[in-house]
Amino acid sequence: MAKTAAKKHDETNASKLDFEAALARLEEIVEKLDDGNLPLAQSLALFKEGTGLAKRCRDLLSAAELAVNKALDGARSDGEGELDDEEAGEDEDGA
Repeated sequence: MAKTAAKKHDETNASKLDFEAALARLEEIVEKLDDGNLPLAQSLALFKEGTGLAKRCRDLLSAAELAVNKALDGARSDGEGELDDEEAGEDEDGA
């Protein structure tokens, strides 16, 4: 039961981190695991925390990608008529 509570606590902490903080913590975990000097139980706990942080980073990157695409779509639709007019003017000059 305590393990479940600890897992939920780690997931809750990870879900509150911004991208930079989650990535920094993930890098710390990778360094500790790369050293190979940890007991198995601690390595496993860090691995689980790391997978949660990696998921958080992926989720934040996906959300950022959607926001960028939405902004680009908005910019394209806002300026669509203007671009068409400019392009038409360029075609007339070239013809």
